[in-house]
Amino acid sequence: MPAAPNRRAVAVILLVPLIVTLSLWAFSWPAARMAPRDLPVGVAGAAPAADQLQRQFEQRAGAFEIHRYDDEAAARDAIEDRVVYGAVVVTEEGPRLLTASAASPVVSQLLTEAAKGAAPSGTAVPVTDVVAAPATDPRGAALGASILPLALAGVAAGAMVTVMRLRGARAAVTLVGAAGLVGIAATAVAHSWLGVVTGDWWTEAGVVGLTVLAIASGVGGLAALLGSKGIGVGALLMVLLGNSFSGVTSAPEMLPEPVGAIGQWLPPGAGGSLLRSVAFFDGAAAGGAALTLTVWAVLGLAAVLFGGRREPEAGSPAELPGRRREPVLTD
Repeated sequence: MPAAPNRRAVAVILLVPLIVTLSLWAFSWPAARMAPRDLPVGVAGAAPAADQLQRQFEQRAGAFEIHRYDDEAAARDAIEDRVVYGAVVVTEEGPRLLTASAASPVVSQLLTEAAKGAAPSGTAVPVTDVVAAPATDPRGAALGASILPLALAGVAAGAMVTVMRLRGARAAVTLVGAAGLVGIAATAVAHSWLGVVTGDWWTEAGVVGLTVLAIASGVGGLAALLGSKGIGVGALLMVLLGNSFSGVTSAPEMLPEPVGAIGQWLPPGAGGSLLRSVAFFDGAAAGGAALTLTVWAVLGLAAVLFGGRREPEAGSPAELPGRRREPVLTD
């Protein structure tokens, strides 16, 4: 009876539209709902002019998280430390806007429009880009596009280790080696050739390598614990959710809640934030993202090592035809 092939055909007919629907939701919904949500912004200067400016920003309920600073120097420090995305400085000549397009060109444009809207009618608002994006990537498009290839590289590494039946320490060493080489190769392209990242070369390579390792070990660890279906779970987590929720093309605070926060807990989002920090801000605000990537890498490698000690289940990649099992000797 052809019942089994028919069931498989029905499964394909139903699963393909489901996958497409989920993909459209994951990639299109955050982009369609992009707007500031508690976006950190500074206001500098003396009251009452600064107080009035703050009230104008707060009229957009929930859009901005206002940080007050005494003067322009303090606001600049906050921008360079990645505490705020920009700041409006109240001076005797009128308001002046400080931005950091390296943190997010999208947010810089948003703040420019917001500052002009908050200023008195007809008042010019000079804009100073405190930490500018590189001239080779002024809109951050190349940096944003780099996260998907890194996610795919990590998923591919984790999947290949599983399909090639590497287990335990051998699998862990393979993942570390592959991630390290990806870090070097990707930095050679992004830094040395394209010039879209401008920080310390080896630090950037380390960040890229750690990002790929966190993704690869996550996928490999899930496969070691769940079998082949762990590859699909890992790919769904890292590519469908991790890449689309990363916020690297805009900012985590521009995505619908709780998408922005979830994206920063996953390796693609954490890797994008960490790469911005080391590439343009001398490592400022890098601790949280580095910790997230390290936790993923450590837990993933631990799962790979633990899975390598388990007896492979029937039908798992380690039990595929052609694999020779050693005889068990008993007394």
